[in-house]
Amino acid sequence: MRIRVILSASVFACAATLASAPVHAQQTLTIASWGGAYQKAQRQAWFDVVEKELGIKIKEDTTSGLADVRAQVASGRPTWDIVQQGNYSCAILDKEGKVEKLDPAILAVPGIPANMKGEGWVSNLVYSAALAWNDAKYKDKKPSGWADMWDVKTFPGGRTMRRSPVYNLEAALIADGVPMDKLYPLDVDRALKKLKEIRPNVTVWWASGAQSAQVLKDGDVDMAQIWNGRAQDLAKSGAKVALTFNQQILLTDCWVVPKGAPNKELAMKAIQIMSRPEVQARISLFINYGPANADAFKTGIIKPEVAASLPSAPENAKKGFVLDANYWAANLDELTKKFDLFIQE
Repeated sequence: MRIRVILSASVFACAATLASAPVHAQQTLTIASWGGAYQKAQRQAWFDVVEKELGIKIKEDTTSGLADVRAQVASGRPTWDIVQQGNYSCAILDKEGKVEKLDPAILAVPGIPANMKGEGWVSNLVYSAALAWNDAKYKDKKPSGWADMWDVKTFPGGRTMRRSPVYNLEAALIADGVPMDKLYPLDVDRALKKLKEIRPNVTVWWASGAQSAQVLKDGDVDMAQIWNGRAQDLAKSGAKVALTFNQQILLTDCWVVPKGAPNKELAMKAIQIMSRPEVQARISLFINYGPANADAFKTGIIKPEVAASLPSAPENAKKGFVLDANYWAANLDELTKKFDLFIQE
């Protein structure tokens, strides 16, 4: 009887020890993106895949721009592991040394063009600054390129353009006859001279994508330099709006890992997974954005009718050019000051 008591006590002690032993928590990764419908699409397209493949949990946060990343790094204790930014913002952060250099395996993933990545950033989706118009106003002859933005005789009506030198300098040079593959470095004086011609007809210098869409929808303007998704959403809602991918300015969003990120190695693994063609392709199942990895269009995941509406689809991409992120990383501050003075003249 005594032996049984001793044995039972031993078993109880062992069980108590096991119960009090620490349980290893599931690894977590924090990703900050733009929020809203887009981040919901990222969750469905990419984050769920990463969680399953790596056996981790992804926590989400939101960012409003590169100042957030600068602040995180300056704190010395960033809480984000991966952050989404626009392509020239990524190049700026890379230039400033605010991000970790990416694992070579990420940059070696096939299908992502060299002008859509850098040592510390890699693009994950593509959209564009395109020419759109009121299709009820221009019933017969349709605009087909940036020169038509300047042709107020053939296409009368107000214009809206972004309140930034980015997009405008490129569009002006193309309208002035510069080939798309000869734009960079930009001839700024020539571009501003050309912009001076159209300035009286620019009713609104838009400061947000929502504003650009609203003034086109309300009829305040008849032609717009606008993000393709904004114009396409208007058309889907029944507005008489059309756009062309001809001479589109291809833009990307990208991933960066803030300097000192707490889970750097895990972040690199996650970005590599999200850069693969078959994972990249999934984004277009949930929202009208194109993958940055061109090989995604070879996977069969993106249906032809969907690809036709995406700026990065091969047939559409070849009609435009990729914004030079490194050029703008080096020149944004100076040219923004010059442009602000220009539109106030």
